[in-house]
Amino acid sequence: MKIAIQAADLDAERIDGTRVYILNLLKYFGALDPDSEFLIYHKKKFNPELTPPIFPNYKIITKNFPKLWTQTRLALDLWKENPDVLWMPLHTIPIIRNKNLKTVVTIHDLAFKYFPETFPQKDIFKLNILTRLAVTNSDKIITISESTKKDILKFYPQVKEDKIQVISHGFDEDVFAQERNIEKEEEVKKKYKISGEYILSTGGLQPRKNLETLVESYGLAKAERIVSNKSESLKLVLVGENAWLSDSLFKKIENSPFKKDIILTGRVDFSDLGHLYRGAKIYVYPSLYDGFGITPLEAMAAKVPVLVANNSSLSEVCGQAALYFEAKNSEDLADQISKVLADDSLRQGLIDKGSKQIKKFSWEKCARETLKYLKAHNT
Repeated sequence: MKIAIQAADLDAERIDGTRVYILNLLKYFGALDPDSEFLIYHKKKFNPELTPPIFPNYKIITKNFPKLWTQTRLALDLWKENPDVLWMPLHTIPIIRNKNLKTVVTIHDLAFKYFPETFPQKDIFKLNILTRLAVTNSDKIITISESTKKDILKFYPQVKEDKIQVISHGFDEDVFAQERNIEKEEEVKKKYKISGEYILSTGGLQPRKNLETLVESYGLAKAERIVSNKSESLKLVLVGENAWLSDSLFKKIENSPFKKDIILTGRVDFSDLGHLYRGAKIYVYPSLYDGFGITPLEAMAAKVPVLVANNSSLSEVCGQAALYFEAKNSEDLADQISKVLADDSLRQGLIDKGSKQIKKFSWEKCARETLKYLKAHNT
């Protein structure tokens, strides 16, 4: 079988969950199905940290074009190559295509429907148009959680439920499930100007990640520790690149009485990320909405207690292995932070539950299920 894959996002400079998803599936497809040919489409040059591996059955096709790449350059080449199935791992598909080409699209989330104010206005317009075209014109849909599946059925009632297949994400065991190396941790912490104990949160700096609430909650928990004569060294480390609409976050940090203890690392190398997780006291993910939420799994794999907001797919992913809080309630989150810091048995219990929870997820499992669905679609 000839399978075409739109992988242009692997050219992007900024790394996010969607790009990690595409990369990790490409790490497995070639070996899992050596008899199929995979056409890997992109525009210019892969990000060095997002470059897919080379398999004998991978054909890397570079097709640059200034505008409307999916609808023009990609669409034209698909006519030329005539694949059996096209996988679009993002919310878009070529509108004009061979009637015999079966198309499968992955819809990660519909956050723009619930929280449009957390996106640039131009992106909202594009997301609404492209997502509607994708869900109504594709042959099949993959969602990364039951939560996203329910959202599609809610906002696009014309889509039939049997058109949607839920296939969960995984996490990188090689990076996150290693034993601690204290010497290396200290080296990495020094690189990013981190000292002492710290709370960790990871992800792009953008409004939907709700980091302003975390900054406020950190201040409340920090003040409580000082008043109760406990350690004052607790830092807040925010790992991630500046994405969009983050000025209010920077202002929140600047106005915090503990701004000197809030560390913005910017971009972090994959090789450093696992060490930063393993060195953390707590991992907090306060997102307002997530289609899946890979990073809490990464923290569980690193044996760090996890706190997540109680919304969207996060309880589906984390199960009983996390403490939950109301996303916009800074006092609720501060209480949960203080509780974990003060109770070693609670902390260890969360770590133990996390080690069991992560066994439900892997990129290999995700790749096998995705490949099976892509191939079954053509029979």
